[in-house]
Amino acid sequence: MPISVQASISSHEADMIPEYEIYAIRYATNQGRTRGQNYILEANPTERQAMDFYCWFLRNDERVIVIDTGMNPEKAVKHGHTLLVSPPETLKACGVDPEKVDTVIMTHLHYDHSGHLGFFPKAHFYMQEEEMHYVTGQWMQRPWFRRAYEVDEICQAVELLHAGRMTLHGREKEIAPGVSVHWVGGHCAGQEIVRVRTARGWVVLASDALHYYEEYERSVPFSVAFNLSDMIAGHETIRALADSDDHVVPAHDPRVAEIYPAADIGPEGAVYRLDLAPRLYRV
Repeated sequence: MPISVQASISSHEADMIPEYEIYAIRYATNQGRTRGQNYILEANPTERQAMDFYCWFLRNDERVIVIDTGMNPEKAVKHGHTLLVSPPETLKACGVDPEKVDTVIMTHLHYDHSGHLGFFPKAHFYMQEEEMHYVTGQWMQRPWFRRAYEVDEICQAVELLHAGRMTLHGREKEIAPGVSVHWVGGHCAGQEIVRVRTARGWVVLASDALHYYEEYERSVPFSVAFNLSDMIAGHETIRALADSDDHVVPAHDPRVAEIYPAADIGPEGAVYRLDLAPRLYRV
């Protein structure tokens, strides 16, 4: 697919692009997951593979951008996950007041990404138009495709749209200088990734286009999928937009907390700096 945002630019123009710090909030975990739950045609389906849950925020001297909002506590219990911290409270502990945030990117509307929409009363939300079509269209008639969505959270997103507080955009959009979103699909119809300019280069927050590094390393699909061909093709889009494989961050891999340095803000062990280089190679 065309990747227009990555059009060639001069070194001078690149120097003018703002840089951001990237903070990952590890807010929940599920230590009981198995590889059979995570991968299609897995050879060792009963082997344990823990799953962590993240949301993110970007910050520089000019602005703060929140990416996804985490999981509602009641939904965590319903789906068998263990909450570690509250994303809104963790943002506050990091010096970010959710009530003052003006920009929130929604990479998609699965329940573990959209559980705190109401905590950002002044924010404008950005989401792929295809995701809204998906969650309000014919595919939600089928239990397989609706199982990772919660009706009340879809309704909240529709209310934001009708309130003039949500922009449904096309497949690529610059949210701010140095921050752009790109459709990849696969996991759900409107799955997008976020490309961020940092001091170490262009980092791609893959969100659920990659749950684990292993999907990317072995080119295998995750088990929750809308379109497998889009899911695998999305790996190449990620590679094209990131400066290297060490500039790619999945949304659920416990390795993230092992290889990236802990931030000096927020609850101990809950916040990590993704704009800094990983401490050791992933494999």
